[in-house]
Amino acid sequence: MPTYRLTYFDAMGRAEPSRLLFMLADVEFDDRRIQAREWVQMKPTIPWGQLPLLEVDDRSLSHCRAIERYLAKQFGFAGKDAWEEAKVDELVMGVEELLGKMQPWLDESSETAKINLLKKLIEDVIHPFLTLYEEFLEKNGSGYLVGNQVSLADLVVFHVVSFLDQKIIPRQLAKYKGLSAFLVRIQEIPRIKAWLEKRPKTEV
Repeated sequence: MPTYRLTYFDAMGRAEPSRLLFMLADVEFDDRRIQAREWVQMKPTIPWGQLPLLEVDDRSLSHCRAIERYLAKQFGFAGKDAWEEAKVDELVMGVEELLGKMQPWLDESSETAKINLLKKLIEDVIHPFLTLYEEFLEKNGSGYLVGNQVSLADLVVFHVVSFLDQKIIPRQLAKYKGLSAFLVRIQEIPRIKAWLEKRPKTEV
């Protein structure tokens, strides 16, 4: 069995789906969480200059989506055939598009502008995203987004929709009955549930 170390900040952020994959697969890993001071020293030593960073024995891999795909394939959560793998990638890239559209709001320093941006973001981006993924769930019909078992797509969407529900649109997710049931289904998977109960408490 390889030795895994996942390095990120003390936050869920872009490392959390990879952590969920480790938990779901019941594979041990070093969950290395660094502070800003350490990152200043570490950044020049990493090829892409960004986190998360996955180290597998003496090899390393950057970019969260590449890390997630690698782990999902290693652990059996990338899809059962080429079509399912492509659908998993499609749904994960849809999340990446959402995050890209949220970036101007995250970067905005003016509180007034931030409030206005968030209102538009919720109406024009977040609710259409949730509606679309509700439709994906309904169309697939298994309770999961792809195929009939949990995949990387489920973990990425679970992480992002949980964040939206808790931090961005509190008390608004109830009207998306499929997604609401989906969140419960994923968080009740025993290994996921155990991780959610013991993981470090962070804001993001």
